[in-house]
Amino acid sequence: MRSSPTIARRNWLRQRADGEGVTDTLGSILAEATAALTKAGCNEPRRRARQLIAASLGLSATELVIHPERALGGFEVARTRGLVDRMTRGEPLSRVLGRREFWGLGFALSDETLDPRPESETIVEAALARVPGRHGALRLLDLGTGTGCLLLALLSEFPAATGFGVDVSESAAATARRNAEALGLAARARFLVGDWGSALAHQFDVIVANPPYIATAALADLPYEVSRYDPQRALDGGWDGLDAYRGIAAHLPALLAPFAIFVAEVGVGQAGSVATLLGKRGLAVEAIEQDLAGIERCVVARKTDCEAEVSASAQKNLGMCRRHV
Repeated sequence: MRSSPTIARRNWLRQRADGEGVTDTLGSILAEATAALTKAGCNEPRRRARQLIAASLGLSATELVIHPERALGGFEVARTRGLVDRMTRGEPLSRVLGRREFWGLGFALSDETLDPRPESETIVEAALARVPGRHGALRLLDLGTGTGCLLLALLSEFPAATGFGVDVSESAAATARRNAEALGLAARARFLVGDWGSALAHQFDVIVANPPYIATAALADLPYEVSRYDPQRALDGGWDGLDAYRGIAAHLPALLAPFAIFVAEVGVGQAGSVATLLGKRGLAVEAIEQDLAGIERCVVARKTDCEAEVSASAQKNLGMCRRHV
């Protein structure tokens, strides 16, 4: 039976008290952390314990395994136990470590950013599948950028592209900027504070978004690690979960260049409603893509004015527009 975070933490504190005066080693702290995470009901407790210890001590997974006898100093033990303690209270591993991997890249998190999930990689895959060639001078836009994971993942795949990330949170925009610098992509990425596309005057070839889409009444039913540690502003989509899509859709006709695509993540059962909203703004839905779990996860749309005159560069970068239903 899964222990409550409070009981697990009490057990963990008792373990710490009982161990006073004992020389701690990598092996003993791994066993101790594994036992604490097991009592807290964490999935894969030994693997997570290894990750916490490796991060705390700056070790590789190999070093952790081949030197279990290595003695630890008091500060090292205290720091590691502090991280384990946070996990026994229900904090997600990514929040404890302050990082999450997305699209094979490492992203720092902050209190104002959503923790990127693997299913959001469906957005990146959908965009890549619809842009012929990877070396065009594309202009990208990420609305509600958070950590910057969508924009920076795409920039890593499009070496000649540039992009903007927009977020209403100044802290989130700053976090995304730091991630761009850490990944060596800062020269091609700019991050702005604003309300969706209201402050933008340019047109873009690819626009992506992972907006808040949880209905307000459903927020209370979210898993603890989501409701407690993800910012509510990044979750709350209004009474029906569609407020953000309404706001974004209003800006898309002006922001989308000819032949451009828009790719947005949606919640379970929302794809049809989002498609209707986009249709009312003159966009045609090209596809609804499923994530690895078979859930309709993102909507792909284009402008319907395919006969509009376009520049030679736009044709070269995006190819000829196709009619879609």
